[in-house]
Amino acid sequence: MMAVVEKTLEMPPATPREHTEAAARHMDGTSTSSDPVQSASATRPPSSTTSGEPVLGKPSTSAAAQPTGQVTTDGSCGATFGNTVCGDWAQGSCCSMYGYCGNTTSHCGEGCQSGPCTNGPVVPAPKASPAPAAQKPGTLVKLGRSGVPAMHAGLMPNGKVVFLDKVENYTELKLGNGQYAYSSEYDPTTQKLTPLAYKTNAFCSGGIFLADGRFVSLGGNAPLEFIDPTVGDGFKGIRYLERSASDASLDGQAWSEPGNSLDTARWYASVQIMPDDTIFVASGSLNGLDPSKPENNNPTYEILNADGTSKVKSTNMEILSKNQPYYMYPFMHLLNDGNLFVFVSKSAEIFNVGGGNVVRTLPDLPGSYRTYPNTGGSVMLSLSSQNNWSNDVVICGGGPYQDISAPGEASCGRINPMAQNPSWELEAMPEGRGMVEGTLLPDGTVIWVNGAQEGAQGFGVARSPALEVLIYDPAQPVGKRFTTGPKSDIARLYHSVALLLLDGTLLISGSNPVEQPILTPSTQNPFVTEFRNEIYTPPYLQGNPTRPSGVALKTKNLKANGSTLEISFYAPPNAKEVKVSLYYGGFVTHSVHMGHRNLFLDVANFKPGQKNQKINVTLPPNKKVAPAGPYVVYILVDGVPSVGQFVQVS
Repeated sequence: MMAVVEKTLEMPPATPREHTEAAARHMDGTSTSSDPVQSASATRPPSSTTSGEPVLGKPSTSAAAQPTGQVTTDGSCGATFGNTVCGDWAQGSCCSMYGYCGNTTSHCGEGCQSGPCTNGPVVPAPKASPAPAAQKPGTLVKLGRSGVPAMHAGLMPNGKVVFLDKVENYTELKLGNGQYAYSSEYDPTTQKLTPLAYKTNAFCSGGIFLADGRFVSLGGNAPLEFIDPTVGDGFKGIRYLERSASDASLDGQAWSEPGNSLDTARWYASVQIMPDDTIFVASGSLNGLDPSKPENNNPTYEILNADGTSKVKSTNMEILSKNQPYYMYPFMHLLNDGNLFVFVSKSAEIFNVGGGNVVRTLPDLPGSYRTYPNTGGSVMLSLSSQNNWSNDVVICGGGPYQDISAPGEASCGRINPMAQNPSWELEAMPEGRGMVEGTLLPDGTVIWVNGAQEGAQGFGVARSPALEVLIYDPAQPVGKRFTTGPKSDIARLYHSVALLLLDGTLLISGSNPVEQPILTPSTQNPFVTEFRNEIYTPPYLQGNPTRPSGVALKTKNLKANGSTLEISFYAPPNAKEVKVSLYYGGFVTHSVHMGHRNLFLDVANFKPGQKNQKINVTLPPNKKVAPAGPYVVYILVDGVPSVGQFVQVS
């Protein structure tokens, strides 16, 4: 393990490190996998940037005005691919604006280059709808720093936040070996930062908590030896981080990388833990380059063992291959029957991981694209026995193409995938937003923050920051769910994060929409690298109300088997109602919260008006409802949460 040093502040270079021929050489490494998904390209094509960050740009349909009539042989089509047409291509005969054949509204909607386009949206997505100011908007304050650009984040069982970044030519922290740190451990209580070392480039990885509580980062990008020769290729990387609520000796320890790897290279992969403790990993890029080029794509999934080691070879996943190039960082939510809700681009389905088959194809969501590089945000609303542990998925925001001129999508869709006849209920935010991310609160409301009103994900392709906090109350009728909170004065664009802390406040951090860190804005780069954290105090804590206190759980090793847990606590005066929230924060990156969920547990023996309380709660019935891993228990009395405590569910 590399030695670490305390926080070290240095001034970065005035501008990003210049692009060099070495960068292209680093991105031109030979692929080592023999899997068919990589057979289209034996080597990684050279990159024009040090990172290989994909830029699709604004598509041009005029160049596709004269299709040749030649039929595709690989599912590519249109102006980019020799003006071929789709013909009777099995996945659909419409040619999408970026040149892929299919039959969803991703292909047959705006920008379709050829084909019948019979599946266009029946109902248009609603435009922006004004929302009133919340009676209790909550408050925003700046507090602490991330130390490294906050590309990825997670709340660890020791109550601290881990930030994870790519290889950079500047951060605010250094390691004992003199190199910059690309990961940090942030203590929200003391504001202390500790640099953490890793061995492989974690650029745009996915992640989750394993069943044993370890945090895992999967995939990444190529090495950049001219910046840091100590960090290797992360395309197949698997990184582990262990923290404990009871063992402080783990604090500050580096990421562990014993050398096991993914089956195929994955950049921008999404991850979900399954009821049998295995890890489902889907999507990603093979090369870290233009996803409109088929040789770069990896529209497959693989499964890892419960310990995070490789188990199953990569397998094609049709919803990913049908929705290129918008197939990366798909939204995934585990449903109460053990299947996955999967959303890519504008398309959704229920997928059976064990059988490798589609259980149900869901209706397409009207509006713009919703996943990378025009990512919106997705949240599965809180679960409880009252709805049989089944609930709605909400998806908001997005955009029509990857260019700075792209208008942010204002609409939201809400659907219950388990309903007999599922359909999207449409509503709208007060403004269009790309890169907007939703975070569940323990009371079941959702906070939407970050993003831009114009542009997309990528370096230098967003403007008009969306600064307002939006509060979403799922219990209200459609059209009345959004209210507005405070406004920030910090642009939170590409590579920003938000996540809930143990004290029930929301940590907001990041924004690094430049290829290498820049601190001083310029005409060319008006939005720079942001290290300042903000804390959003939600309405339930506004005015400093009395919290439940003295919370004691009979055990912190919980079983998802319907058993009973005894909890004692002190209730505030005149308490009327109690709820118990079992909360999973997950792995946060690029507006995607992997594994994120909240469950309300059934409560017995609460005595209104009494100070000393001893209640019994019924734990989730199985690991389809509550997959294994670290959760936080919050006691809410009359809507006000206690400080949370980590537990381990198995």
